[in-house]
Amino acid sequence: MATKESKKAHTNDLLENPEVLAEQIGRSEAFLKKNSKVLGGVLVAALILVGGILFFQINTQNQNEKAQEEMFQAVYFFEQDSVDFALNGDGINKGLLSIVEDYPRTDAANLAHFYIGSIYLSQKNFQEALDHFEEFSSDDYLVQSKAYSLIGDANLELGNTDAAISNYTKAARTNENKFMTPKYLAKLAVAQEEAGKIEDAIKTYGEIEEKYYESFEYTAARKHKARLEGLAAK
Repeated sequence: MATKESKKAHTNDLLENPEVLAEQIGRSEAFLKKNSKVLGGVLVAALILVGGILFFQINTQNQNEKAQEEMFQAVYFFEQDSVDFALNGDGINKGLLSIVEDYPRTDAANLAHFYIGSIYLSQKNFQEALDHFEEFSSDDYLVQSKAYSLIGDANLELGNTDAAISNYTKAARTNENKFMTPKYLAKLAVAQEEAGKIEDAIKTYGEIEEKYYESFEYTAARKHKARLEGLAAK
């Protein structure tokens, strides 16, 4: 309370006493004169920083728009299963590999990594697929969960069962739904069995059986759960 009153009294002195106000202004001017170089440097540095951020944002946006235009034909080739043209271009249009190299940090390059990873996975180039999938991220939970699943596929093929289990788990737990979750759980159970984690696989198949009885995976889950329970009982 006393502190507030003293601050109020000080403020009143500044407003009501011209001599006190003049003294305060004089001190401020002296401080500015004494430290003008420092303050000027700070101001210039701040302006450079703000300008740099704005330039980066504008440049990235322009780069992204240009990359999306140049990527259009590569995506068309991908959709037509012309994967060599999709990856490397057709001599006129850029391929996806050029997009990620020429336009890094853009949304177009981010998406290109997903397409490239999918192509390499289909070609059984599992490590190359993994490298590109791990460069991809999405705010769309359906797309991101699909990416986790594909990363799991690549890791499983490479014998990295723990990494496969981790990514299949992420895929299954990312906004669970009756359409995709049972598919990811089925992959998770396969990876768990591959890793020798029989009890975990039984629980995973059991989750499909209990929660997703309308899914395509339900019948297979029941069969594999019974098989693993038989093995566990021996």
